[in-house]
Amino acid sequence: MFFRRRKTIIAEGLKIKGNISAEGLVEVDGHIEGEVRCRFLVVSPKAVINGGIEAERVAVNGRVEGPIRGSEVVLKSRAHVVGDIQHQHLSIERGAYFEGRSVRSPETNVRKAPDKLTARLQRVNELKATRETKDASAA
Repeated sequence: MFFRRRKTIIAEGLKIKGNISAEGLVEVDGHIEGEVRCRFLVVSPKAVINGGIEAERVAVNGRVEGPIRGSEVVLKSRAHVVGDIQHQHLSIERGAYFEGRSVRSPETNVRKAPDKLTARLQRVNELKATRETKDASAA
């Protein structure tokens, strides 16, 4: 299913705050707070991503909280996804948890599609930062 020439691994125990962009396959075993953009993405059972995902092919077997955009999206049996999914092909295995909207779109190719998701994520992150600032000043 996935092309494996260029591979980036976010190892278990590693926590990244910020956006990630890679050329080939990204395998996430750790924790990411931010947007992930790559060609192919594999989210392992112990992985957590809090942020949006943009990839041609996405296989989720861990936790994702945020929107997913990809041509082919597979939610494996241990997946826990809270967020909208924009896709051409979506597969959900028995046991997977999905809360959000599924939008089938003929133009979900990450390279061709407009950066609407990126703009939306930036607005969400700005709102979160504003809330965190208000919460910190209230304390």
